[in-house]
Amino acid sequence: MTRVLAVSAALVGVMSLSGCMIVQAPVMGVLGSKVKWGEFAQGDDKAGQKEGRACMETLLGLLARGDASVRAAKANGGITEVSVVDHSARNFLNIVGEYCTIVRGT
Repeated sequence: MTRVLAVSAALVGVMSLSGCMIVQAPVMGVLGSKVKWGEFAQGDDKAGQKEGRACMETLLGLLARGDASVRAAKANGGITEVSVVDHSARNFLNIVGEYCTIVRGT
């Protein structure tokens, strides 16, 4: 049992040093990251627009759950017409990660 734990810990250590992050983002930090970036804009980003978020989470890059689709973000924000789509990602030591789609519109 101890050998299995040691091998598992070694594999996690090697994976974390390989440069592979469990949540993709335009820029990534070695110890962690929290970034937001835009991808799509069809109209103006006006004040007073509704905003909807849809996120998915991962644990150790082994388990993942959630729906980060534009459709889910629209439903969560009560939006019918999307004007801006942004994304955000958080990652902490490749242990936990979160990826979100953020939409704004009317």
